[in-house]
Amino acid sequence: MNLTSFYPVIGTARLADSRDFYTRLLGFEITFEADWYLSLRRPGAPGSPGYELALLDHSHPTLPEGYRAPVRGLLLNFEVTDVDAEWERLVTREGLTPALPLRDEDFGQRHFIVPDPNGVLIDVITPIAPTAEFAAQYT
Repeated sequence: MNLTSFYPVIGTARLADSRDFYTRLLGFEITFEADWYLSLRRPGAPGSPGYELALLDHSHPTLPEGYRAPVRGLLLNFEVTDVDAEWERLVTREGLTPALPLRDEDFGQRHFIVPDPNGVLIDVITPIAPTAEFAAQYT
């Protein structure tokens, strides 16, 4: 397989709310917008290809019948340089309700989780040193 791109597509009944969440709070820019589909892009560090995400009206006929349902059970990881600053911005100032409070994990993450308008979990992470128990599991 010669992969040229890879990005998640979130099936949603809340297209406008989702667009606003990802653009206003998470820095994505709209690259295509129709009444049933949005393509979003977030610039990456210099030299990186950046990040892509799409939003799709879950009832659109581009999805096969039987799969036209809003997203469930999705977790998106956003690794950041300063998770404490993002906690302050997203939870303290913007008022998002955390599904998981800011905490350190033995497996090597300091993170918190907030839901998007669809219930997609946004896991905001800064890597930290794992405990000795977990350090041996990294390759």
